[in-house]
Amino acid sequence: MFITNTWYVAARSDEVGTGKPLGRKVCNHAMAFFRNSAGQVNAVEDFCPHRGAPLSLGSVHGDTLVCGYHGLAMGGDGKVVSMPCQRVRGFPAIRSFPVHEAHGFIWVWPGDAAQADAALLPAFEWLGNPAFGYGGGLYRIACDYRLMIDNLMDLTHETYVHATSIGQKEIDEIPCTTRVEGDHVVTERHMQGIEAPPFWKMALRMNGLPDDQPVDRWQICHFTPPSHIMIEVGVALAGQGGYAAPDEVKAASWVVDFITPETDTSIHYFWGMARKFKPQDETLTAQIREGQGKIFAEDQEMLERQQLNLLAWPQRQLLMLNIDGGGVQSRKVIERLLAAQS
Repeated sequence: MFITNTWYVAARSDEVGTGKPLGRKVCNHAMAFFRNSAGQVNAVEDFCPHRGAPLSLGSVHGDTLVCGYHGLAMGGDGKVVSMPCQRVRGFPAIRSFPVHEAHGFIWVWPGDAAQADAALLPAFEWLGNPAFGYGGGLYRIACDYRLMIDNLMDLTHETYVHATSIGQKEIDEIPCTTRVEGDHVVTERHMQGIEAPPFWKMALRMNGLPDDQPVDRWQICHFTPPSHIMIEVGVALAGQGGYAAPDEVKAASWVVDFITPETDTSIHYFWGMARKFKPQDETLTAQIREGQGKIFAEDQEMLERQQLNLLAWPQRQLLMLNIDGGGVQSRKVIERLLAAQS
């Protein structure tokens, strides 16, 4: 069900401090993340080989993760190091997972460790780019990761779920187009000469632009495996070129969506916005994070209730419409890669 020979975001860097491990499940694997004395992040099974206690309830001492039940100490490679008054030479090692920390995120490879390669980490325009300001957060949502992909690759739902923030009738009225470029699926919609919705009026004001003039708006959704979605969004003062308008007459951003499967019916949803205006303004970052966080919270109830319905009626066939093209094509990419993996 999951593509495993790949990198997933497991945590934000600030979630794994010193002295205390972080427990997190990725693709049905319970993991304990901790930093060693050099600050390097390690990930091992969240399972003490002594009595099966969660290692994430323990503590970190130097380069070892010490179980909080009886004091067994594990290394970052999953091998038992020591235990008070006990001989541990014959203790079995537990599984360790390849991890890589970059640009404020901790990435984990839940599949075959021999295939893990930092060169395969995704590269996006905004990652590590000082021209962008970034702020984001994390939600745990009780739904199949593919439902979130469907949601983000079809932004028609904004008109209804996000009616008071980013939704508007023109999203319904302007058709979207979808194309597939290898493993990359792109769905886009361009709207001209419309009124900006409340969130984008706020963004225009924050960028020193008038919020009472018609704008051209764009939404360009990019899916890449295993489950990353980056969405180019923005508005420009009407007649200035829309998506191609110069920076001084528009407010443009990337909506960041790292969707990490937790279980078959739950996800860790790392959301954020990388904006290309006033990137160093921390107050602005906080304001946008607050507004965007409220928008994404509106999706949670819908997705979780949708998941419950699908579990209750697994035999029901769902309808597919033109607006579903982005999600349908993204699922086809996932299915093809899963088949190749098995």
